[in-house]
Amino acid sequence: MAQGVSAQLHMTAGAIAGRWRAVRTSFTGIFAAALVLRLGLILLAHTYRFKAYDNDFAFGWEMGRIGRAIALGRGFADPFDGQTGPTAWEPPLYPYLIAAVFRLSGVYTHMSALILLAINSIFSALTSIPIFLIARRSFSEKVAVGTAWAWALLPSVMYWSTRWVWETSLATLLLALIFWLTLTLPELEGRNAWMIFGLLWGVAALANTSLLSFLPASALWASSSRSKKRRASLAGFALAGLFFVATLAPWLVRNYATFGRFIFIRSNFGAELRLGNGPGADGIWMSWVHPSQNVFELGRYQRMGELVYVATRKREAIDFIRASYGRFAWLSLKRFIYYWCGLPRLSEIPALAPFKNSYFLATSVLAIWGLRLALRNRRPGAWLFLLLLVSYPTVYYFVFPHPRYRHPIEPELGILIVYAITEAATAGKPGRELM
Repeated sequence: MAQGVSAQLHMTAGAIAGRWRAVRTSFTGIFAAALVLRLGLILLAHTYRFKAYDNDFAFGWEMGRIGRAIALGRGFADPFDGQTGPTAWEPPLYPYLIAAVFRLSGVYTHMSALILLAINSIFSALTSIPIFLIARRSFSEKVAVGTAWAWALLPSVMYWSTRWVWETSLATLLLALIFWLTLTLPELEGRNAWMIFGLLWGVAALANTSLLSFLPASALWASSSRSKKRRASLAGFALAGLFFVATLAPWLVRNYATFGRFIFIRSNFGAELRLGNGPGADGIWMSWVHPSQNVFELGRYQRMGELVYVATRKREAIDFIRASYGRFAWLSLKRFIYYWCGLPRLSEIPALAPFKNSYFLATSVLAIWGLRLALRNRRPGAWLFLLLLVSYPTVYYFVFPHPRYRHPIEPELGILIVYAITEAATAGKPGRELM
């Protein structure tokens, strides 16, 4: 009888272990846990109750203003206070999402905020799936499980999806999907993968134009990898390019029809360059010269019109850079440090700023360590990780950094971090040596 009880307990333990293995690798389980936690945080912390100062500008900032204009029938316009006319200040995808929600549940209402943050949370929770797929393909199931669940559970990851009405979580999901698809392209045949590749890149560009900095690197890696396997790529890239252009075309036509000149998705790069380079520049965003924060600059924007204003700000920034290339190089170095180590004094509670910066620095160091191990161990896709970390942040070294600008690559950073920790944990085991 004792043997029977022991066997039954053994079978029960085996069944529980089997169920746990199924749950921990279940996309549905990871997604559900991530989404429930995010929605719970939104409801419990009341993060949908945005402060109403500056006529609700904190509710989506420029994208919220444009969404309001669309919802009120004025079209894609008015990124700041007042009716300033048509704009290309922001890419179109997320403002149109905001407008759709505003039409459904009201402009700048708590219900609209709740819906938009819930949608962001869905994007964020879904990101755990490509994270799992990337990590399993490049490293192991253990790394995949650890990274996907860390993404689902960590409060630091939830921040942008639960507190910001912005495209950050959508851009992060799109970049993770693109990264995973790029990893699989060397083995894929047929037209569908190339069409999806071009379409995804087009959608990503319409959500966050900065993501395009990774496009040449991803195409180069995929082409090189296919070449090593003696698989043709030219026709595939041509098809992907066709779908990419077709996805962008309606918006590019809109911009030309509206402004009478070619504008590639958004118009404001010159203004952004000036916000990081000018008198008083110290490597961070100079908010005091932004039209949303400075009445004088808003007046200039209204008088000049968007395109002339942006061109003027671009000239100011270039004149500043040309006046002292050494100072520009020093500012760029500071921006590099701030991107990877955190901005100085950036915290609602000043005493917490050093802890936030320590977290930023620690995650950056661990990710770089994981990348080094991946390169030395010749893990599949290691060079693609390197190309992402080199290419994507580059523009921010010359403009200005912000923690939000690192979030789109945090899935890949997280994978490298978990890989580094996993390698360190197994280094002391027999037959293992940490590279």
